[in-house]
Amino acid sequence: MNHAAKGSGKGSSRPANRLAEETSPYLLQHQHNPVDWWPWGPEALAEARRNNRPILLSIGYAACHWCHVMAHESFEDDDVAAVMNELFVCIKVDREERPDIDQIYMSALHHLGEQGGWPLTMFLSPDGSPFWGGTYFPKLPDFGRPAFPDVLQSVARVFRDQPDQIARNRDALIARLSERATSQNPANLGVADLNNAAVAIMRSIDPVNGGLRGAPKFPQCSVLEFLWRAGERTRDDRFLAATTLTLTRMSQGGIYDHLGGGYARYSVDDRWLVPHFEKMLYDNAQILDLLALDYARSKNPLYRERTIETVDWLRREMLTAEGGFASSLDADSEGEEGRFYVWSLKEIEDVLGAADAADFAARYDITTNGNFERRNIPNRLKSIDVAGDDAHMRALREKLLARESRVRPGLDDKVLADWNGLMIAALVHTACVFDKPDWLQIARRAYEFVRTHMTRDGRLGHSWRKDRLLIPALASDYAAMTRAALALFEVTGDDAFLEQALRWQSTLDTHYADADHGGYYLTADDAEGLIVRPHSSDDDAIPNHDGVIAQNLVRIAVLTGETKWRDKIDGLFTALLPSATGRGFGQLSLMNALDLRLTGAEIVVVGEDAQAATLLGAARKLPHATSIVLHAPNADALPADHPARAKFAAVTQSAAFICRGQSCSLPVTQPDALNGLAQD
Repeated sequence: MNHAAKGSGKGSSRPANRLAEETSPYLLQHQHNPVDWWPWGPEALAEARRNNRPILLSIGYAACHWCHVMAHESFEDDDVAAVMNELFVCIKVDREERPDIDQIYMSALHHLGEQGGWPLTMFLSPDGSPFWGGTYFPKLPDFGRPAFPDVLQSVARVFRDQPDQIARNRDALIARLSERATSQNPANLGVADLNNAAVAIMRSIDPVNGGLRGAPKFPQCSVLEFLWRAGERTRDDRFLAATTLTLTRMSQGGIYDHLGGGYARYSVDDRWLVPHFEKMLYDNAQILDLLALDYARSKNPLYRERTIETVDWLRREMLTAEGGFASSLDADSEGEEGRFYVWSLKEIEDVLGAADAADFAARYDITTNGNFERRNIPNRLKSIDVAGDDAHMRALREKLLARESRVRPGLDDKVLADWNGLMIAALVHTACVFDKPDWLQIARRAYEFVRTHMTRDGRLGHSWRKDRLLIPALASDYAAMTRAALALFEVTGDDAFLEQALRWQSTLDTHYADADHGGYYLTADDAEGLIVRPHSSDDDAIPNHDGVIAQNLVRIAVLTGETKWRDKIDGLFTALLPSATGRGFGQLSLMNALDLRLTGAEIVVVGEDAQAATLLGAARKLPHATSIVLHAPNADALPADHPARAKFAAVTQSAAFICRGQSCSLPVTQPDALNGLAQD
């Protein structure tokens, strides 16, 4: 990837290294390290080849707590830095800027038998091929883990004295990284297979706290969506109850910020009480989407309250001046994880006074001894009712935003196209379900920012900050922004959104498609060459691009009525489903796309008068995951072979039709009738 423009770093009493020329907040955190860091690029690899030195590759991100710990212990230490500089060419990478690099080397670590995580510390040959690695290494020996300086000396010695062993490790890892998943499983999965998979996943659900059993607990939004779809598909309340339980416990737990809004990355315990305090844009996008999805069915008042609070947080803390969304808020402040968010009882009494503090403490689990390292994480896990706070309690929470006088966690304000695409779509869906047209305007502004500021010569970029754009984009960027464009088209009927979605999908097909194996590479065919071209179909913290593209193609096929898109999506399923079968949780975004293909409802509203507008409003409040809304001003605007054309000829007023495959319902003229018919 290349930057479309250059900038300069800020001065400091300590000399700046090469990272001062970068814009990533994570890289800039390391610009005054005594380590002679290089950003990833051909210059760094050339330096390693020129001196025949191994590469130390360190990958992390701005909100990563253990990345800060290792940086403070080792990268800011003159003695450790001297060893690094003497023995290695040291490269620092922001995994959010370069998920392609992160994916390759994290996969290599997994092939070495390690669990993985961040900071990711990999050792490479001068050509970039990995031969060994790990994650966090302490500066001093710790609970059986070797000291980082000792690791550095040992790796450099083996590289120097045992080149044959290095070559064997390198060649074995490259071979594993180059392998493609193959399977003899059939591609013709059906509804019964989806149902069986949902039953199997239910065995892993925590029946008390929701989410997957054990700790730590992550939101796992693709899992929750898969179970929700199973509940809608089968009418089996077990699946819906699992989703509701999880969303409720998360929304009442400490993983949710009850004062400022927004959800943290994950909970370190099995109750959703103690969060890993970083807040990521992509988590909140996916959770908002799920809250809107289940609210469309359940009208749970807790979901409405949490959604409003979280969107308020987004507007207040995550929107950039240009209209895009920033990436994350750090877990740490004042050198302490969670310091900004936790309270002693006395601190609350100092802000609220004794009587109001007692009221707040009783509702939000605040005690003298605390619930987290003798301090308190506000939560409502002990009173799991879904009733919202009254005006008095809301006023107390507002007063406690006095915490804003504390040192704030760092904001990573780079704008990522894929994460923004997820949030734009989520805001479109929540705007419809919760009757918040101003949220739709926020979504449109963010969309326009990505479409204009993050585009060069018709091609998207991946990351933007301070007028510098990292190009070209990844497949995940095109997938998520196409999803956003389609969501906007279904809600507004503005053809410009559909036309843009088709252009972005065309770019995917031209520059990212894997003609030999099916699916899409993560990187473009004209991007910087890496040791392998990443092509994973597994979901990660965000749904895999193949799964998002599959859902997009299902919608495009319906919205355009063109046979070529139906053929393309069926071809994608044929290529990818065999390897997805039996993968457990790995490719659920793809399975969710298959559910939409097999059981999704097309809601066609024909007409242009007030009745048509009322029907459209009702259609757009239906669960977005299982419905596709198409507005045709008249029957002639529908494809010639659309089954609704003939049925509309028999009515004299605007009407809606619920269609599946080549079959449509009788005309629906009453908005209240849409909901029941769409779920049949």
